[in-house]
Amino acid sequence: EFLQRYLSRAPRGFNQLAYGAVTAGDRQALDGYIAALAAQPISRFNRAEQEAYWINLYNALTVRVVLDYYPVTTIREIRVEGIDLSLDDIEHRILRPIWRDPRLHYALNCAAISCPDLQGAAFLAPDLERQLEQAARQYVNDPRGVAVIQGKVIVSKVYDWFIEDFGGSEQTVLAHLKRYAAPALKAQL
Repeated sequence: EFLQRYLSRAPRGFNQLAYGAVTAGDRQALDGYIAALAAQPISRFNRAEQEAYWINLYNALTVRVVLDYYPVTTIREIRVEGIDLSLDDIEHRILRPIWRDPRLHYALNCAAISCPDLQGAAFLAPDLERQLEQAARQYVNDPRGVAVIQGKVIVSKVYDWFIEDFGGSEQTVLAHLKRYAAPALKAQL
């Protein structure tokens, strides 16, 4: 409901969240959602449920950080099963090393226009593969992710910062991009 209410497609083709329009009641609802997630016995969930859980928690926390601290200068921590975690912990100590799935970069919201879109719905274990594939195709085929200008391939910094997640070389990044590129972009690549 929160995403349906505040997330929209910008004229330039990317999703944007209307942070300034979020009501006090909806901030409380977001806090309630985060608290409900944090209260879950995540270690009892299956692997797909855990992955969807961590993505959703990360994205909800990112939205809350922006709402609470814009412009963002700090990251608040949260407790899950008695362990203090930051957004950095969720991304770099849990999601990336455990799942080793480059598509996570398309699912995690960094709250910047240049990053992959915040998706319009929560990630769900039964739909997770489809949702990750869709997010990958969406970003790879967006000029924010990949563009070919005068025969030169220009990619988002995501592929540079996390090159090891995409196979560790320019060739493996290119192979990854081709996998998700629409026919016209694939031919250019």
